[in-house]
Amino acid sequence: MTESPLNILLIEDNPSDARLIRELLTDGTTTAFMIWTADRLAHGLEQVADQSFDLVLLDLFLPDSTGLDTLRQFQATASDVPVIVLTGLNDEGSAIQAVRDGAQDYLVKGEMNGPQIVRAIRYAWERHRMVLEMRDQSLVDELTGLHNRRGFAVLAREVVKRAARSGTGFVVTFVDLDGMKHINDHFGHEVGDRALIRTAGVLRSVFRASDVIARFGGDEFIAMTDGVDRAAVEVLRRRLTSAVEDHNLKSAGEPALALSLGFAHHDPAKETLKSIVDLIAEADEAMYVDKANRRPKQAQR
Repeated sequence: MTESPLNILLIEDNPSDARLIRELLTDGTTTAFMIWTADRLAHGLEQVADQSFDLVLLDLFLPDSTGLDTLRQFQATASDVPVIVLTGLNDEGSAIQAVRDGAQDYLVKGEMNGPQIVRAIRYAWERHRMVLEMRDQSLVDELTGLHNRRGFAVLAREVVKRAARSGTGFVVTFVDLDGMKHINDHFGHEVGDRALIRTAGVLRSVFRASDVIARFGGDEFIAMTDGVDRAAVEVLRRRLTSAVEDHNLKSAGEPALALSLGFAHHDPAKETLKSIVDLIAEADEAMYVDKANRRPKQAQR
């Protein structure tokens, strides 16, 4: 079975060096590569935004960026793409710092040969793939397949940064599955687990693929929706309520789901965000109010 070629982006402004690296990657190796080139960091970042690459070979000294700042700028924009740094300087200190800054390897142009660069690419790609797999496993709730609390914390920070750059608002939605103890006590924990999985399915049906959805712990769920104004709160409330009703109609034989909902909206153009923790607390408090208003005489937790 023939392996799919690895897509490599070479960011190098010296035509002679670019030609040599191409020759090293295509001469006498059984590994197949598809090679794209860019002669500026900005041009390379544009290509990374437009298409998927397995690895980037990055010259540190380019017309629009020099030294380790080149790597740091790339990492700030495309941290999920593994990078091997290329340089004409045999500087062990810079090599160590480049790896600390996120590079998979550091190759000196005048000292590398074909087998060496191919081996470095294969190892770097494999290491990065394994790291991503481990990271994904550590950020995902095993039962529901949603993000876990840690995964939410990591991705929520990115949502906040994105909202700050774009100047658009976002909503934190806090969800509690009501009556979880009753379900476990009367139907068993297997049915309780199915109720959590079903709740995750309801949330997936309402929120966008780009939204962050997580099981926050126990019977609590949380989501972040960015690029929206305050009116999105009532839209989300209606959609979630409707989705739960539709789900219950189609789920004969299973305990009906009941969700308490709380929302917190932030507009970076009008207010300063103290902490995402504060917004979560606000949404959590609103959820308790919703729970009390809907079933004031029943213990829900």
